[in-house]
Amino acid sequence: MTKDIAPEITQAWNRFVSGAAIDDGIVRAEVAASWQRCSEASVNPYHNGVSHLLLDQRQLEDLRAKKRSLLQIARLFMTNLYRFVAGSGFIVMLSDEHGYIMEVIGDRETMTVATQLNLSQGASWVEEEVGTNGIGTALATQKPVQISGAEHYCQKVHFWTCSAAPILDSQGKIMGVLQMSGPNWKTHEHTLGMVVAAVEAFKIQIRAHLKNRDLSLLNNRLKNVILTVSEGIIVLNKGGLIEQINPIAETILHQPEAEIKGNPITKYLGKSALIQEMLAEGKSFKSSEITTYTPKGSTNCLSSGKPVRDDKGDLSGGVLFINPIPRNKHCANRGSGAPAAYEFSAIIGVNKELQKGIELAKIAATSKSHVLIQGESGTGKEVFAQAIHNSSSRRNGPFVPINCGAIPRELIGSELFGYEGGAFTGAKSGGRPGKFELAAGGTLFLDEIGDMPLEQQVALLRVLQDKRVMRIGGYQSVLVDVRIICATNKNLREEVRKGNFRQDLFFRLNVLNISLPPLRERREDIPLLFRAFYKELCTKLGVNLLPVDSRVVTYLSQYHWPGNVRELQNVIERMVNLAQGQGIRPEHLPDEILLPDPSVSQPERERFSDSAKRLNALNKVNTLTNDQDKLSIKKLLARNERQEIINKLLTCQGNISHTAKEMGISRNSLYKKLKKLEITLR
Repeated sequence: MTKDIAPEITQAWNRFVSGAAIDDGIVRAEVAASWQRCSEASVNPYHNGVSHLLLDQRQLEDLRAKKRSLLQIARLFMTNLYRFVAGSGFIVMLSDEHGYIMEVIGDRETMTVATQLNLSQGASWVEEEVGTNGIGTALATQKPVQISGAEHYCQKVHFWTCSAAPILDSQGKIMGVLQMSGPNWKTHEHTLGMVVAAVEAFKIQIRAHLKNRDLSLLNNRLKNVILTVSEGIIVLNKGGLIEQINPIAETILHQPEAEIKGNPITKYLGKSALIQEMLAEGKSFKSSEITTYTPKGSTNCLSSGKPVRDDKGDLSGGVLFINPIPRNKHCANRGSGAPAAYEFSAIIGVNKELQKGIELAKIAATSKSHVLIQGESGTGKEVFAQAIHNSSSRRNGPFVPINCGAIPRELIGSELFGYEGGAFTGAKSGGRPGKFELAAGGTLFLDEIGDMPLEQQVALLRVLQDKRVMRIGGYQSVLVDVRIICATNKNLREEVRKGNFRQDLFFRLNVLNISLPPLRERREDIPLLFRAFYKELCTKLGVNLLPVDSRVVTYLSQYHWPGNVRELQNVIERMVNLAQGQGIRPEHLPDEILLPDPSVSQPERERFSDSAKRLNALNKVNTLTNDQDKLSIKKLLARNERQEIINKLLTCQGNISHTAKEMGISRNSLYKKLKKLEITLR
């Protein structure tokens, strides 16, 4: 039975040979033109397909003698070329400029089938004799061509694929055609490229021969036919050890062949399941994204692989084709990913819950498991994500963030998974890679994962399970090597209960869960954060460090910070801009920090009243490990308390009894504070 790899071509062929017009949307232009020539030449699509234009033995010997120089060079090229496909059902042949086959090398079984079609020495395979085919169509067009399955005009050869390229002399005149043929279901997308590369090297050797080059140069080039291919090629034995590479592969792997040969492929391409299946089960693969690991870092490549079998049909190894992802895609990758600039050292705070989160994040950095970061907006979830990425083994790969809540629900699928050209109205003609493809070899940060639509949650779950992505409108999935870090300001367990988030996705993501406390629950960190952000912003804005009124930090410590750390940064930047080089004072603070917030309940205000906060801060001082930080906070609290007592005395017009009552302490306690804080009454 013939296995047709393109049913739509067969249908188009049936319609054409039945008298209908050629379907230009399905049939390639060069094939359509050939069919038209064959029809005009009255080639019978059902009865032709076997060459009857044959040379007798003497004519064949005369032809081979005339083409002796061409054949001498061709045999070595054909042998080397066949070596890469031995046992796979392919044959390599050479014809002259009139389509007469002069030499054939191939598997015994395939040669037997080919002989039945007179695809053997002495037979002519021009289009007028056997219809559209590799040799005949290459002669007619004077261009390389691959004819597969029902693209052949004659039905008898529909189970073949022929990849052929004309051999031109220095004047551009055809001397012959080199062709590789085999069953159409065993062909590989790189077959034609290998033939073209061999022909190019062939032409070089012919010129060398005509110029009486040294025979050693000829032999050297004959051995390296495959090395002229424009892709990186790696030849493996059955055990996965590297036996041969070409110069392009040397460039990609950043090492010479002498240092690479004999090493396991896992050293450079990791433990790829596709490669393991190729070597163990003989499965081919193509156009799959893979990461190469070299002395100069990792590189994202597109890879294809083809198993190699011996003359008995047993697996003997495989051939890998690797190409760095095109520069424009590389740029898109980097352009789509915000630089992961933050390390763990950039996270400021002594709060116990924060420190617990940092320790868990450091563990996550050494793991390959998924991470879920939970916390209110502005608590620093992306800072943690970047720090995890930069401390992981993927630090040299891209860090690609996407905010699932900021993208319209109808677009989030194309953003995550990409799309093929013409997949929907407005899609770019060349298609577009999604964030999963762009993050290959690195980290994908899914911010606000709780806002992802349910239908996309299903697609995300499938990618996490299969580690493969299929673009919208595409037909082939691509293996992706991506580490996932998610973040949300929602309670995902509650969202699962409400039916807004898939339980199975939650369980898959909730492996390493990091909870970040809001700023209002880590007030002991506010002075530290203020000092760090203040210094950083002065440097950023190009201004000198200005004196800071002690009341400013007091006000900042009392505020409830609904926007958390991000809001604190913005407030500090505002103050630096308003200060105009005159020092930071309370009047530079926003009104919501200076005035009581009506949305904050009275118990909440009392909970964080001056005296309560001061007591809380003094208790927290003991948790600090840095003596300088302890001393700084104690001095700051003392200054704040002194100013508050002076303000109370002024309000009560110096009356000690009224002042003590307002502060909720005894007169004796107030006198002790006045003495300790060096406040003198006049």
